[in-house]
Amino acid sequence: MKSLEGKVALITGGGQGIGMAIARAMAEVGASVVITGRTADKLIAAAKKIRKWGGGEVLSVIGDVRNRRDVEHAVAATVEKFGRVDILVNNAQIMMQAGQSIEDTSDEEMMATLQSGLLGTLYFMQGVFPHMQQNGGSIINFASRHGVVGDAGMGVYAMTKEAIRGLSRVAAREWGPHNVRVNVISPVAASAASLEFVRQYPEKARHYLSQMALGRPGNAYRDIAPIAVFLGGNQSRYLTGQILNADGGQVML
Repeated sequence: MKSLEGKVALITGGGQGIGMAIARAMAEVGASVVITGRTADKLIAAAKKIRKWGGGEVLSVIGDVRNRRDVEHAVAATVEKFGRVDILVNNAQIMMQAGQSIEDTSDEEMMATLQSGLLGTLYFMQGVFPHMQQNGGSIINFASRHGVVGDAGMGVYAMTKEAIRGLSRVAAREWGPHNVRVNVISPVAASAASLEFVRQYPEKARHYLSQMALGRPGNAYRDIAPIAVFLGGNQSRYLTGQILNADGGQVML
């Protein structure tokens, strides 16, 4: 039996990058997956690829994690299609601010980052909890090394990711009695956003790479997605409230 056979996974930002890689990996081990995102074309293409790679059922739902109604619609569509939701992966995140000082950060940049990351994560957690309350479940949120080490020019992004980490720990305490586990991945992986960062800030990118004990950035499918599969399955049944630094040894706590 595959490790996620019979499970239903809802993955935000599943149309590309780490989100799509996690959806693919979970589908390959038996999960039915639901991917959400703001762009229909990306979701349709991603769903087609996931079906080809992993088989199984894939549902795509268009929506913006910053909008509570869109979140409620995505959760409702998941339950209507599959009857349950066992795994939530809060991967979606807009990052407008990079290399900008705190004093120069605009309200627009701040709110886009906070709403997509922190509030989107909260909305989806609130949305799935009633469906996980009886049978348990696994929630996987995302943090960042920027919040841990406090990289200059990443103030709002760092603030958002640290808030997600704090929220996750509180939820792990509150929802533990219901067997709802909440854990956090702090990844380093090659993605469209990271490649753009390398283009804009090559010196910083080289510095980050030099800090990695394994000497390379992660691969979203081969290096990050298996950790999400582990957290979503029964092998991690006694793990909650934890942060897993999937960064090749860049941050060691």
